Amino acid sequence: MSFRDLFSERASLYAAYRPLYPREMFEYLASLAPRRVLAWDCATGNGQAATGLAKFFERVIATDASSSQIACAVPAPGVEYAISTAYESGIPDASTDLITVAQAAHWFDLDEFYREARRVLKAGGAIAIWGYGDPVIDDPAANEIVRRYNRGTLESYWHPERWIVLDGYKSISFPFEEIAPPNFTLESSWSLPELCGYLRTWSATARYASEHGSDPVIAVEEQLREVWGEPSFRRSVRWPLSLRAGHGD
Repeated sequence: MSFRDLFSERASLYAAYRPLYPREMFEYLASLAPRRVLAWDCATGNGQAATGLAKFFERVIATDASSSQIACAVPAPGVEYAISTAYESGIPDASTDLITVAQAAHWFDLDEFYREARRVLKAGGAIAIWGYGDPVIDDPAANEIVRRYNRGTLESYWHPERWIVLDGYKSISFPFEEIAPPNFTLESSWSLPELCGYLRTWSATARYASEHGSDPVIAVEEQLREVWGEPSFRRSVRWPLSLRAGHGD
């Protein structure tokens, strides 16, 4: 089965500017697993979740269908990167203690992914999917500029799957013994160039640039410079983080 390749051309930006997830979340997810031998991070991108999982599991198999994403993946002890889809992982039957999907399940054929997940999960193994929504910047003026870019300039360039993320994955099926997880906070401290690098990783930014032949973030950065202060000054950026977790059969 093919996959929708929306991020390969910006894989290096993705590696440099996507936020990392909180350690506390990985500690919690590891507590759900029957053992801490093997985790599969599906659609790993550049390994933003795989490297966090590696602190709690002996091995992490981190797969992505994009060879460009894997080429830019961050090496980490215990992490084995491989190119494969969410539907044909190449992982042995009943071998996996935990499966994770970070900021990617909305692109899947979920029935096919869940079939593969059930195949590789150990009895009582855990599965978790999560995503994060729009950024919130600690300065109201800067936050409004980014909001207008996101919900104005880019509104018609977002793929419809984006709304699944903004809804916290509540609208999709999750046919496992679901657990109510605690709340976790996704937060970064970023300079202005780092924030603008992140905006360039958005699929809607890439779609706009492809159709217009220009980088829409340049104008946003100019506006942000007027309210940010020194470009190197770091501001807090937070995202609403939505997690669904459960156990297999």
